[in-house]
Amino acid sequence: MADRMNKTNKSSLPHCAYSAEWLRGWEGEAAKLAGLSLYQLMERAGDAALRTINWCYPYARHYLILAGHGNNGGDGYVAARLAAAQGKAVTVIECPGSRPLPDEARQARQAWLDAGGSIAGVDEGWPPQVDVIVDGLLGTGLKDAPREPYTGLIHRANDHGAPIVSLDLPSGLNAETGAAPAAVIKAAHTVTFIALKPGLLTGKARSVTGKLHYDDLGLGNWLQQQTPLLERLTADLLPRWLTPRDPCAHKGDNGRLVIIGGDHGLSGAIRMTGEAALRTGAGLVRVLTREENVGSLLTARPELMVEPLNDQSLRQGLEWADVIVIGPGLGQSEWGKNALRIAENYDKPMLWDADALNLLAINPQKRHNRIVTPHPGEAARLLNSKVGVVESDRFLAAANIAKRYGGVVVLKGAGTLIADAGGQTSIADVGNAGMASGGMGDLLSGIIGGLLAQKLSLYDAACAGCVIHGAAADWLAAEKGTRGMLATDLLPALYRFVNPEHFA
Repeated sequence: MADRMNKTNKSSLPHCAYSAEWLRGWEGEAAKLAGLSLYQLMERAGDAALRTINWCYPYARHYLILAGHGNNGGDGYVAARLAAAQGKAVTVIECPGSRPLPDEARQARQAWLDAGGSIAGVDEGWPPQVDVIVDGLLGTGLKDAPREPYTGLIHRANDHGAPIVSLDLPSGLNAETGAAPAAVIKAAHTVTFIALKPGLLTGKARSVTGKLHYDDLGLGNWLQQQTPLLERLTADLLPRWLTPRDPCAHKGDNGRLVIIGGDHGLSGAIRMTGEAALRTGAGLVRVLTREENVGSLLTARPELMVEPLNDQSLRQGLEWADVIVIGPGLGQSEWGKNALRIAENYDKPMLWDADALNLLAINPQKRHNRIVTPHPGEAARLLNSKVGVVESDRFLAAANIAKRYGGVVVLKGAGTLIADAGGQTSIADVGNAGMASGGMGDLLSGIIGGLLAQKLSLYDAACAGCVIHGAAADWLAAEKGTRGMLATDLLPALYRFVNPEHFA
């Protein structure tokens, strides 16, 4: 059993996630290879759920089980029977369906009845005393918004006040996308089985899963031989990308980065990007910006090389640089547009962010050596779509941006996605609500740009950068909380994560 929020165990969840639809198609074969029937697998799921509940709520005595008309409900019947055998008071509410129960769920339901249990209908009253609600209503096969009577039960459970433990995933959450188009259970804990599903890691997941626990039900060895849909990225993977430096390294070995932006009133964005690149380890960082910003930037961070942006300094800077970052504070005036027109003619690794993305949406073009880092609003503009459409399937949106614009896309948000045009996808399972403040994206651009300067590939720089960014914010949140977190607060914390060998 593993718990994502257990701070003492960094490897508490697997680093791979698998399509729920694929898993449903293969779990029978996997169980057979392990010498198990599907019913025995259901028994294991119910037992894993009960062990989690006992661990989280050891003094709970009254359980309310909400059982849907599918295998998720079957897991609930198993948990009900095992809880009753432990002496718990158990009430089961059954949600009817138009089709017969699947064989394993029907067997679990009958075993509950044979053990002396009873089943109440959705219109019957709930017991006056409920310590824990177990959500076994809707499983991983949900594709559309829940309907009645499920919707009513979801709202009633959320309004009740007792903590909810969801089986496999909160009912109403899409297991593939993390979208929640209508009513969705807001769980205190979620116990997911066999494999992580992508919808548990992005979209609305963090608002509704609570603490995420995992049990492979004995199929872990089989799962390790399969090809995952995507990789879950956490801070313990940083040594993969960030190895100790050669003792004889000099600044030229660590790359030359030029950052372009900082229109009138936007010097803060370019300053944060530049310092983040330095703090990440870039050897030399040159900032090209409005002349009015030069003095303040040099005073705030003298390690930066800062020059007024004009056609001559821009071309010189682009020739000098190994890597280009453009967009933070760029604006959409002719000044910014001209800089982007010149920069896009250079065949060097690039990162485009902020207004560079808004200008790209107006004049789309594809290139292989670029990272784009949109938030959902910018992603919608890049796809000529709407934010709601992007958020309804973040995986599809990221894939479409990568296909349309080339290179690597970082779709920011809770459960940031990194995708490339070849179909490779990862989720940065770091970060917190404290990052919902101005300047965080500018910092990320500098971090990734600094890693590109140190010769990481586009995809690796995007992955490592997102992890460093989110992990630094998580460390700060653990120390001080999320409200009031500033982007610049992360800068001193970057040391811990760009030097993983020192802080391991």
